[in-house]
Amino acid sequence: MRVAVVAGPDPGHAIPAIALCLRFIAAGDDPVLFTGVRWLEAAREAGITARKLKGLAPRPEDDDMDAGQRIHSRAAHISTEVLPDLSAMLPDLVVSDILTAGGGMAAERLDVPWVELSPHPLYSPSKGLPPIGSGLAPGEGLRGQARDALMRTATARSIRQGARQRSAARVGVGLPATDPGPVARLIATLPALEVPRPDWPENAHVVGPLLWEPTADLLTPPPGDEPLVMIAPSTAFTGAEGMLETALKALDGAGVRVVASMLDEPPTDLPDWARAGLGRQDALLAQSAAVVCGGGHGMLAKTLLAGVPAVTVPGGGDQWELANRAARQGSAVVVRPLGVDALREAVLRVLSEPGFGAAAAGAAAGLTEVADPVAVCRAAAG
Repeated sequence: MRVAVVAGPDPGHAIPAIALCLRFIAAGDDPVLFTGVRWLEAAREAGITARKLKGLAPRPEDDDMDAGQRIHSRAAHISTEVLPDLSAMLPDLVVSDILTAGGGMAAERLDVPWVELSPHPLYSPSKGLPPIGSGLAPGEGLRGQARDALMRTATARSIRQGARQRSAARVGVGLPATDPGPVARLIATLPALEVPRPDWPENAHVVGPLLWEPTADLLTPPPGDEPLVMIAPSTAFTGAEGMLETALKALDGAGVRVVASMLDEPPTDLPDWARAGLGRQDALLAQSAAVVCGGGHGMLAKTLLAGVPAVTVPGGGDQWELANRAARQGSAVVVRPLGVDALREAVLRVLSEPGFGAAAAGAAAGLTEVADPVAVCRAAAG
């Protein structure tokens, strides 16, 4: 099967797309990855055919303060830009990241089946849940159900506006106003981070996290026998700022070692009980007793799969939602706002109470319940 995989340059979306391409290659399929230039060399080194996704650059008419306009109008533009490349490769299937919807539009314009990749839980609105992003558990009893209904009403206007923007963008590139949607949806998360809903789409399949390490380098933790705490500052532009600096102050004298995994240039003035830099996160997690992270899906999923409890410091986007889901599942403590005393207390708590680690191990065990993403895609391609 020849597959085009389309994803934007954000690490939380490009990395799962790369991981999916590697799954295709291992199964004998022929994927071509379209993504931002920052990932092309690494993807090619991993053995993936990778091409620049055209149309990612903001245009003068784009309004990045309007999320609907940013997603849908730019998606239509990307669909036009990528259309010649997709047409030339004649794919049997297109897999399009949920935030890079132009891949799906281009597939529809070519009359090629397409699958949507959600590198996180299913975030579609549901008649049985509070709005995604609230961080709330589904309401219980009449009062809780009424609360959720009122919150859904408050967000319905924005949802309708997004639907209108999507229809206008589709019409602008010659597609029908009504979006038929993908043939299938890959929900690349752990069952432990999903929330049961009465209206789960029949074509949505939980396939487990799609993870890939962007480096082969190993980062050596500080020497010693004290528990190792891994710090993973968020890669999202909405992430909480100052996480590493605050963690170093919070954990000074706490009887732990610290290792910070980061894509950016590490600080040079670290204490002797801390290290920072780029290194394989799976190798660090295998040695860690706890993780401090922003609550972004990629890092949170890695942490749970390693059976390691987390202290989440959520920023914007979906981090608040995910952090609270992990806390309700029992594997994490949420710290917000970020502060020295609160962070120290949370880290010492997850280190001292074994229930957090047990809950993380339970989340990892749920991987046996997920579907095979390649099998889902092959069925979608017919």
